[in-house]
Amino acid sequence: MPHQAAMDNATTLLRASALPPLEARILLGHVLGWRRTELITRSDEPLDAALVARYQALEARRVAGEPVAQLVGVREFFGLDFEVTPAVLIPRPETELLVETALAALEGMARPTVLDLGTGTGAIAIAIASVRPDAQVWALDRSAEALAVAARNAARLLDGSRHGGALQMTRSDWYAALDPALRFDVIVSNPPYIASGDPHLAEGDLRFEPRGALTDEADGLSAIRAIIADAPSRFAPRGGVLWLEHGYDQAAAVRALLDAAGFAAVRSERDLAGIERISGGTWPAQT
Repeated sequence: MPHQAAMDNATTLLRASALPPLEARILLGHVLGWRRTELITRSDEPLDAALVARYQALEARRVAGEPVAQLVGVREFFGLDFEVTPAVLIPRPETELLVETALAALEGMARPTVLDLGTGTGAIAIAIASVRPDAQVWALDRSAEALAVAARNAARLLDGSRHGGALQMTRSDWYAALDPALRFDVIVSNPPYIASGDPHLAEGDLRFEPRGALTDEADGLSAIRAIIADAPSRFAPRGGVLWLEHGYDQAAAVRALLDAAGFAAVRSERDLAGIERISGGTWPAQT
């Protein structure tokens, strides 16, 4: 039951919340427009009843399972704040490993070209572009709604005068709509890799995220197979590198696919939880 307006302040609302403390603070700070420190220094200030009602509405939606990132409309990734909507996958910390590994592959390259397949919020492409302003970066997604979110994120987060130019966005089912003349030094992707019958799809935040960004409605490897199969024809003459995020138990299968396709130096990298989170390999220069 809502509190009386005269009694409502940050302290009473947070103490009464059924949410984990961090989530309650995020939602209340979002509604009030307060920084985390203000929730402490201004914790006893009386709050407007309309703001309290807004907070309690968000709190109830979170209790019902809606992701915090969708409720506040933003998620931090690689030090950048990305707009999030129900049309896109919520960026996750473990995917930062994919960005870090791609950036390592770009070291020493002048004006490299990068392709991000299934860009969603644009998090991977924009994070790479923010660190490498000389890189030319393409971001593809089959969802027009996702590309609209990515475009807004790019406009807000990237320097319009960066040497590599604006992020190039194309609506495409993997490589299908991409100019066949384009060639890339690094290709990255966080494709849908959850198998169709996986019970996780009906649990937690995943229930509210776009299903097409989560599962291939098959064995979890069909998108990865498609990306690996066509990657060699998309690399620059000097060769290229492909890195893919995948499920916690798929590393060996993805390495086998890369080996079978002719990639060299195939390996997997572990995230901070010790899980083999990404796998990749190099494609030799054309002779």
